[in-house]
Amino acid sequence: MALPASSRRLAPFLWLLLVAFMLRVAGQMLVAFRGVPWLPPMDAWMSGLMPYPYLLVSQFLIIGLCVKVAADFTRGAGWFVEPRPVFGAGVLYFGWIYSAAMVVRYIARMILLPEERWFGGTIPIFFHFVLAGFVILFGLWHRQRLKETPA
Repeated sequence: MALPASSRRLAPFLWLLLVAFMLRVAGQMLVAFRGVPWLPPMDAWMSGLMPYPYLLVSQFLIIGLCVKVAADFTRGAGWFVEPRPVFGAGVLYFGWIYSAAMVVRYIARMILLPEERWFGGTIPIFFHFVLAGFVILFGLWHRQRLKETPA
């Protein structure tokens, strides 16, 4: 059963955030595999916590999951648009914690590496905010549905 059009209203925002993340992955791939000179060097794209081959696989998995979520919202039907109390709340809390962690990461980076202030090494942080935004929008939508669903 399709849910009200409200899920379809959220879909463009989810797709926009997903496309932004996909452009980041594509940019990083251009640098890694083609060595394009007009993009930042590879070390600007990564925090160094995970070797690039594993990072790339994880990015493709994230993209696949986000495509499924955004497609469900576009259709107004599917597993990801069905209100789920515990799941929706958990996702929302995760999104806020994820976003807060990126604020702390940015502040720590600016304190520890003042020579790179304000934008040095921020590509990964910015795109973590993009993903956190996707998760938060998804969680907020579920929270709103739960308020509308009679007990």
